[in-house]
Amino acid sequence: MLRKLRIKFVCINMGIVVAMLAVIFGLLLGFTRQNLEQDNLALMRSALAGEDRGRNGWMEPPEGQARPGELPEKPEPEWRDFSGQRGKGLRPYILVELDENGAVVFSEGAGADDAEALEALAAAALDCGKSGGVLEGLGVRFLREDRDGAVRLVFTDLERESSTFDDLLRTCVIVGAASLAVFFVLSLLLACWAIHPVEEAWKAQKQFVSDASHELKTPLTVIMTNAELLQSGDCDSAARARFGENILTMSRQMRGLVESLLELARVDNASRADVWEEVDLSRVWADALLPFEPLCFEKDLPLQSELAPGVRVRGMESRLRQVLEILLDNAQKYADPGSELRVTLTKSGRSCTLSVADRGAPIPKEDQARLFERFYRADRARGRDGSYGLGLAIAQKIVENHRGKIWCESENGWNTFFVTLPALT
Repeated sequence: MLRKLRIKFVCINMGIVVAMLAVIFGLLLGFTRQNLEQDNLALMRSALAGEDRGRNGWMEPPEGQARPGELPEKPEPEWRDFSGQRGKGLRPYILVELDENGAVVFSEGAGADDAEALEALAAAALDCGKSGGVLEGLGVRFLREDRDGAVRLVFTDLERESSTFDDLLRTCVIVGAASLAVFFVLSLLLACWAIHPVEEAWKAQKQFVSDASHELKTPLTVIMTNAELLQSGDCDSAARARFGENILTMSRQMRGLVESLLELARVDNASRADVWEEVDLSRVWADALLPFEPLCFEKDLPLQSELAPGVRVRGMESRLRQVLEILLDNAQKYADPGSELRVTLTKSGRSCTLSVADRGAPIPKEDQARLFERFYRADRARGRDGSYGLGLAIAQKIVENHRGKIWCESENGWNTFFVTLPALT
């Protein structure tokens, strides 16, 4: 499933990239072609807008000034003439003037040997019957102007325009292919990074189902075995009472496990909009300490508390009380006999910190983070003390729902659980 999800992620990502590149390059090519065409037409219109020279040719402009319709003098590139040859110094257009009979009376930009080619171009342009367009077979664009019975035609070669566009197209293809290759590699890396939380959640879910099944399997086995012995009829009343007590004990254990699972599910599905309100955390946790005082007294575990007054947060009162109850229950279970339990609440700026500390067996660093995993118990030998390894997972989820953080430290013989929450000013 995860592999299919990665493939789908990469395909969607690459589809978006391909669409974006296609749109970007398409617009770039379209605007470039349009600009090249507009520049070409502007040059041709400028050539047609030149003043008449008369039958003997164009009037020469003052020295140093460009002719009408001519660009300022600069190093000219190589232009293809219209007879198929190449030469230096030819203009980027050819201007032709025809008399009333269609004979060429003047031309500019063509060589002396181009008379036949000019007549063919002029005839092709006149046959079109249009004021402008492209002579596809000749690769030439033309504009026509009728003035005083004469016809002016200006021609430009499309080779330069096509060459520029083809170079840009080739560049776009190369850049697009390189971009797609880079984006493909990035998409693979991004897919692995994005799917990692899903993969971890999937593994956690499978482990959770496995652990829950294991926790339920043992009491179910005990219940079924004792029930079968009760039905055998080969046991006395004392044995039947013992079997019944075993069934009741295991049933209570299963009920506790199921209730813990339901509690964890409720915490997972908690909605902030439904549960948040202003809570006096000092009062709530002071009240939560009261039921533990006699319990700690019976176990000879002195309970010391130091709660800063007036600490207020936004959250759900019952859930915040539950956090301290879980931490205190965990502390009194694993504290050394005769040791001390310490509970403190302090406020610093916009946050408050709760700590619950007990003296007990040091918790290895590799276990400190895993303590908050579901069904995890650092000491497997204590797996039947009424703990299912869900309390700290529930506490962590409650704290995270309140935008807080919970962690564990073990130093100098003290095991301390810390909770930080955003406080109201």
